Amino acid sequence: MKVAILAPVAWRTPPLHYGPWEQIASNIAEGLIKKGLDVTLFATGDSITAGKLEAVCERGYQQDPNQDAKVLECLHISNLMEKASNFDIIHNNFDFLPLTFSAFIKTPIITTIHGFSSQKIVPVYKKYNATTHYVSISNADRCPELEYLATVYNGIDTRDFEFIPSPENYLLYFGRIHHDKGTAEAIDIAKKSGHKLIIAGIIQDERYYKETVEPRLNEQAVYIGHAGPEERKKLLGKAIALLHPINFDEPFGLSVAEAMLCGTPVIAFNKGAMPELIQHQQTGFLVNNVNEAVEAVSQIRSINRHKCHTWALSQFSSDKMVDDYLGLYQKILA
Repeated sequence: MKVAILAPVAWRTPPLHYGPWEQIASNIAEGLIKKGLDVTLFATGDSITAGKLEAVCERGYQQDPNQDAKVLECLHISNLMEKASNFDIIHNNFDFLPLTFSAFIKTPIITTIHGFSSQKIVPVYKKYNATTHYVSISNADRCPELEYLATVYNGIDTRDFEFIPSPENYLLYFGRIHHDKGTAEAIDIAKKSGHKLIIAGIIQDERYYKETVEPRLNEQAVYIGHAGPEERKKLLGKAIALLHPINFDEPFGLSVAEAMLCGTPVIAFNKGAMPELIQHQQTGFLVNNVNEAVEAVSQIRSINRHKCHTWALSQFSSDKMVDDYLGLYQKILA
């Protein structure tokens, strides 16, 4: 089977730090290659893959702002579509725009919908619903106006993380510095519970950081910038808990699954896909506000870290994800 994996071109695939869509595209591609499939990854030129690489640019537009994002996206997607006949199936991890080419090619397209940036993009998905195939990354992120082939949870390369049974005494916030992700709420939880908080992630909203986060940083709440793979593994594994007080309906949450894989329980606001990722009172706590989160911190030692690890391993491994997608490819081609 010849498979084309279409990744975004904002960041390298896999990303150096932030880039969840790029990370999942990489995990799918490399997992399929290990199973003996002929895989071509369409991504930036500095991307890393054991398969074939197709690129129209050396670096992503988030890394090289001199590039025009929309122009780069058009060149990138058209490069794949012009070569579509070389593949048995195309796996789109790049949102709705590639669907607009689908009527001009014969190769079937399966699209992982990694989230809806706005309801304004739904009409594109609706137009191509009958002729392409959609996969959701959680049941919570399904649009009632669309039909789905399946839900496939995002999968983590388990070799990139290790189980740590005995943590250090700090809480962790790991993610974009943005109101949606609840950076300020994480600081509130840490301060009210009397614990140190380490904050790691890219600053996506500079104004939010300057006005809401930075003035409250001190020895108890420390911002360390973005964390690469090795540092991420250590930070997630050694925390007593990951704080995930999101202010939006998050479609998945990679850091939540990664933390649990390391044995670290998660305290999250009960929104979006969190009830699908976290087993309440077994692998973490689903709470509704800061005060409930503070109470959860006081009970965090009651969570069995090995249970967190085995749960994440059974549900969110890249091996499981790749097997699920391979089954869907075979179903489509049959």
